[in-house]
Amino acid sequence: MASVTSQKPDILDEVSSYYSRKISEHGATPQGVDWNGPESQNLRFEQLMRCVDASRLFSLNDLGCGYGALVDYLGESGFDFTYHGYDVAVPMITAARQTYSGNPRATFAVGSVPADRADYALASGIFNVRQHRADAEWLHFILETIETLNSSSMRGFSFNCLTSYSDEDKKRGYLYYADPCFLFDHCIRRFGRRVSLLHDYDLYEFTICVRKDP
Repeated sequence: MASVTSQKPDILDEVSSYYSRKISEHGATPQGVDWNGPESQNLRFEQLMRCVDASRLFSLNDLGCGYGALVDYLGESGFDFTYHGYDVAVPMITAARQTYSGNPRATFAVGSVPADRADYALASGIFNVRQHRADAEWLHFILETIETLNSSSMRGFSFNCLTSYSDEDKKRGYLYYADPCFLFDHCIRRFGRRVSLLHDYDLYEFTICVRKDP
């Protein structure tokens, strides 16, 4: 049987196909990236941004950027930023480039690994849809991707996952519900003590923020 690492391109192909279908069905909307609506999408952005010192100019890598909705959130929040979005689904990047072609602060590229380091790296929703992948295989994929978030950021990174504490009757077999305690422990052991676990907002998920020493 092939190793998890060697299967990662296959996982990314599956992710690309899934989200390409979503944006084809729903367009550049929250539903097009498999969210319920703009309110929950912005609530997630708010949690993810808690790792960022937004009092001064910062650069940001957005891994799994979709059609680039985070750009609007950053602009509407009045932040001073440069943004680099990456997604494995070509239709997502095509839509993002069309939407933000006149925004000099935002660039987009197809891929799963940022080309350059930024101050911060974020990932929203990319760990949720495992489709048919086994728990152990998908968790390995998550841990590999967390390493990418770390290596592509200088000051900190954050990500979110569906929580294993979700109500059992609301869980779906094609989704992955991560153990927040396991990932919190992993990040503290791997990246140092400046780690936050946010599990107190009104969604069936959690966010982990990792801040790096100055």
